[in-house]
Amino acid sequence: MEVRGVSSGTIGVRYLEKAVFNLDYGQLKLVFHALEERKQVIENAPHLCHALPCMTPCFSWFEIVYYWMGLKLYDLVAGRRLLHFSRYYSAQESLELFPTLAKKGGDKILKGTVVYYDGQMNDSRLNVGLACTAALAGAAVLNHAEVLSFIKDEASERIIGACIRNNLSGKEFDAYAKVVVNAAGPFCDSVRKLADKDAPNMIFAGTTDSNTEIIMLPEPHEDEIQFILDAICDYLSVKDFLCLFVRNLTEMVLCSMCGIRPLATDPKAKNTESISRDHVVCEDFPGLVTITGGKWTTYRSMAEDAVDAAIKSGKLNPTNRCITFDLQIVGGHGWDPASFTVLTQQYVRMKQSYGGKVVPGVMDTAAAKHLAHAYGSRAERVATIAQNENLGKRLAHGYPDLEAEVAYCARNEYCESAVDFIARRSRLAFLDTDAAGRALPRIVQILAAEHNWDKSRRKLELQKGKEFLETFKSSKNAQFHDGKHIGS
Repeated sequence: MEVRGVSSGTIGVRYLEKAVFNLDYGQLKLVFHALEERKQVIENAPHLCHALPCMTPCFSWFEIVYYWMGLKLYDLVAGRRLLHFSRYYSAQESLELFPTLAKKGGDKILKGTVVYYDGQMNDSRLNVGLACTAALAGAAVLNHAEVLSFIKDEASERIIGACIRNNLSGKEFDAYAKVVVNAAGPFCDSVRKLADKDAPNMIFAGTTDSNTEIIMLPEPHEDEIQFILDAICDYLSVKDFLCLFVRNLTEMVLCSMCGIRPLATDPKAKNTESISRDHVVCEDFPGLVTITGGKWTTYRSMAEDAVDAAIKSGKLNPTNRCITFDLQIVGGHGWDPASFTVLTQQYVRMKQSYGGKVVPGVMDTAAAKHLAHAYGSRAERVATIAQNENLGKRLAHGYPDLEAEVAYCARNEYCESAVDFIARRSRLAFLDTDAAGRALPRIVQILAAEHNWDKSRRKLELQKGKEFLETFKSSKNAQFHDGKHIGS
């Protein structure tokens, strides 16, 4: 059950560095575990996850030796879990691969770069894929529903259910369960306080650099955006060229957003940076298992630990052990990187008119690749809607998202609002706020046809969509911290 829709709300070398220099075995275990889970995420959802090269420019030979040795240690630790070997590129090779890379860093000349590979994923699509995979396995998925209060057994005080409100219809109902799992991320303390209003907080919310208040839609501050731009421009050679066309580089930012990361409180941690990114599972109220902390890379093992705790709490008798380690996510079955070619060869995206004659318009490569990566083996279902229902047009100029995707998501992926689509089914809101705004009226129109919305609902959806997109733009009034590590 998700309060604002599936995907709403908000691995690396760094852990290895801490493990080595701080002699922290816990951090080293976290590295091993994250590497194993990262490999499985990519294998279980190959259409949504892939290896991403990360390049670090070096302006001294010491930096090259330092980073190269560190990354080779990373390769060694990763072993069979490694995506690709890290390597060194000379300055000339680096500039051929990355032409806009700065040749100078202050008064130093670029000596070369070191590259290692991490994993990248489409988080919203993966989250939706998990919900759909669970539904296929028999789970009841409830979208836009909120827990108002818990139901307790009068004799034992054990939580045995919850009063729930459907936020779309406003209807309230009771649901009963042997165990309730609280996986509300940064909002998990709010859920715990439904069980006991005096429950102590266990979440320290924020980024690696700063703590923050917990709100549903945090907005980025102009100073935060400028900080990132300044950091990027230190390594790019195009800053002076771009400044010929714009007064401020922030004018070139298509979209900006920020999120809240829940870190489980550790009383020994000096600041947010030193808090472990591992997850915590506890049952501080009978019948309510809470899981928090962790990160996307280890979502599967987090879920396994939470279910194991629920089994223990409810004295349940499962018929088998956990099967999710190598369970493919919806869309991953039979997917191949070249599967987009089937779409270009066998499907028509839209009909075009030439001299009064209507002829088929081909499924272009960009749209086909987009569908193949977003929907995996189910991309042909979207292509069929585009071809047969005259929904093959692009939603926004310059982006491959098709009108057919809106209809498909409404029918198959619990897409109940315009915001659901622009932020939680596609990535349009995160890529280009203005493009998402231009596509919004058409998205509302298609969803209205799918869900039989009346005029007032269409108007409301348009308004909510515009308000949501405003949170992706910088705000001078948004909460901002100076970037210093604030102690817990």
